Amino acid sequence: MTSTRPASDLSPMQHAARLRDTVVAWRRHLHMHPELSYHEEQTAQFVYETLRGMGGLELSRPTKTSVVARLRGLHHGPVLAVRADMDALPILEKSEVEYASRMPGVMHACGHDGHTAMLLGAAAALGELRDRLHGDVRFLFQHAEELYPGGAEEMVAAGVMDGVDMVIGSHLWLPMEFGKVGVASGPLMASPDVFDLVILGRGGHAAAPHETVDAIAVAAQVVTNLQHIVSRNVDPIERAVVSVTRIAGGTTYNVLPGSVELAGTIRTFDPALRDQIPALLERIVQGVTTAHGATYTLKFDRGYRPVVNEARASAFMRRVVERTLGGETLVEARPTMGGEDFSAYLQRTPGCFFFIGARNEAQGIVHPHHHERFDIDERALESGVAIFIGAALEYLSGTRAA
Repeated sequence: MTSTRPASDLSPMQHAARLRDTVVAWRRHLHMHPELSYHEEQTAQFVYETLRGMGGLELSRPTKTSVVARLRGLHHGPVLAVRADMDALPILEKSEVEYASRMPGVMHACGHDGHTAMLLGAAAALGELRDRLHGDVRFLFQHAEELYPGGAEEMVAAGVMDGVDMVIGSHLWLPMEFGKVGVASGPLMASPDVFDLVILGRGGHAAAPHETVDAIAVAAQVVTNLQHIVSRNVDPIERAVVSVTRIAGGTTYNVLPGSVELAGTIRTFDPALRDQIPALLERIVQGVTTAHGATYTLKFDRGYRPVVNEARASAFMRRVVERTLGGETLVEARPTMGGEDFSAYLQRTPGCFFFIGARNEAQGIVHPHHHERFDIDERALESGVAIFIGAALEYLSGTRAA
């Protein structure tokens, strides 16, 4: 789509439509060339060169594989930060699309290629609208969202949030149909903590279990009893997940192993509950192992903090979505127990993380995040670009309505 009207006269949707083909091409290039967390060298260079070609942006590299672009408006005002993540996952892609990954065993299976392309599109459009900006836009192209401790924490430590008044970010969301945008105030994504547990018994011949301490039998009871944490120890009004996701022990048919390894995840929103559940877990493990003459080792690792949207920032984003895409587009986002290191930015300033629907049942675009056939309805890219443009124009309008 082309237009002879001045850029300043175009709506955010018209700007996004004008950039549609370019943004899709960027997304497909990134999809074909995915890179894992902390290894986004070519991705960051592509982003840097693309931004440099736009002109009018102040570029920096706060970490080896991240990029920040600053767009200074012609008028004084606040600073809005907009974030996109860039890393891929260690997954072998099995889709048949022409833009499938060319890196065996590495795939953009979570939409980060789309996030990066959308933010590039917003930067391109807003660069033509500096005269309408009462303040600055800071575009954060972040590395390593998928791997703890995460790129967001490193970028915050590098100073990318200094002076920022509000931060926003989005996730292309496969549980939500294209044409809908989900915004919520308060908790949106959980803290993804993990644990590693080893049950230590006494191995021996499977034909003489009475001469052993059967670590497999003890581990089975531990797994069963851990289900009581959420069902019988957590207030039903609260949201929590305790899942054992790995169990390994034994080598053959006639040997009871001396140990069994387990691992799992704990997901919570409430900080107090986040502190409480590990103690409950260890109490159960200690009780079961003691009852059967076994011992254990247990290690907890904290993941990202919960993503908790600030009320005013969420209200602001609801207005932006309604004014940019129409009131029928806006829905209430349903909180998810998935984790996101966007929470690191929210520790520094108020902000909002929201979901952009990218599911299309008719086209078979239905596979969940982190699936080997994951894809998105690429029309959602246009929605994201428009929302980011609309948010910048409204937040930096000079009225401070947010």
